[in-house]
Amino acid sequence: MAALAVQFRDLDLAEEGFAEAATKCLELPEPPRKLAGWLFTAAKRKVLDTLRRRAAEARALEGAVLIGEVDMGDIIALPEPIADERLRLIFICCHPALALEARTALALKVICGLPVAEIARLFVTTEATMFQRITRAKRKVAEAGIAFELPPRRQWGERLEAVLLTLELAYTAAYQDAASERDAELSGEVARLVAMVAELLPQEPEVLGLAALVWLACSRENARVDADGAMVPLSQQDPALWNHAAIARARQWLDAAAALGCSGPYQVMAAIQLNHARRGYDGRTNWEAMLRLYDVLVLMRPGPVTLLNRALALAKIEGTQAGLAALDAIDSTRLINARPWHVARAELLAEAGQRAEAEAALRQALALDPPCAERLFLSRKLADLASR
Repeated sequence: MAALAVQFRDLDLAEEGFAEAATKCLELPEPPRKLAGWLFTAAKRKVLDTLRRRAAEARALEGAVLIGEVDMGDIIALPEPIADERLRLIFICCHPALALEARTALALKVICGLPVAEIARLFVTTEATMFQRITRAKRKVAEAGIAFELPPRRQWGERLEAVLLTLELAYTAAYQDAASERDAELSGEVARLVAMVAELLPQEPEVLGLAALVWLACSRENARVDADGAMVPLSQQDPALWNHAAIARARQWLDAAAALGCSGPYQVMAAIQLNHARRGYDGRTNWEAMLRLYDVLVLMRPGPVTLLNRALALAKIEGTQAGLAALDAIDSTRLINARPWHVARAELLAEAGQRAEAEAALRQALALDPPCAERLFLSRKLADLASR
């Protein structure tokens, strides 16, 4: 899809063409031997058919026909400063003419393939609002004639914040799906892309921080689901199942970022995850350090989700009531449709002996369509509370 969008310079056409090609592929008696090439060719034909039906776009058709003569292998082989099609299109979609959230949402929809409802949950907003943002972003790309070309390396900086946010949220979506029920390849793909960005921009400390953050999360994938398919919370995971090579690589990135002398939120978030990883080496989590890190993150990246996580860390040090008071102090209007909010409240309410309130919070979390592994975990917690 990235190659289609770059070549035809139309995001909607790329999505429509790819969807048609994927549908046709599913109807074949067996998959094509060269799947990527087959999908590209079938999608290209669909796009060309659509362009031919648009008399008003005859000029675009003429250019597309010329593109249609280029072999897929030639497209991939064209010399570019970023060789990866998907990463290149993320940089292209994150054009500074679009608002930060709009370009990030557009990239998540078009390049990462996330459903609009999932993107809305990541931004803690409604599906209708997010659909409007993505539609407006596509319209602006078309009306403003934004070029589908990678800018010179010296201009990457103005797009970097949106690129990193896109990769962060894509991995957040994958991480929330502990059993990879919805997309088995997304987490590995994002891990590959952040490593590639770190290789391209080794002097950008926040790039290194995000790479460390994602790889630390990836290191725990083998421990996140039990034998019955239920999600295992981080505090209950077996550290022996963690990937210590991934942890070591993340530590190297974080050390390199620290040496550059310019801290940022991704480095702080990675340090929080590294603190969790410490349990795999000495069996403990330093909650005092965790709370200090969240205090810094609240200043760097204020928001309800950061405050929610700080409240949980506070509860570990000052007790359940302090954690509940910190949760109650958060403006929860943006979190009403966020499962972590209800799960956090359920955990602290249960610890405080408020069983009925905890059960209600778990039911609210279950009503928000969690992935299968999380649903099984929450259902178990609810049944456990009900049986007390």
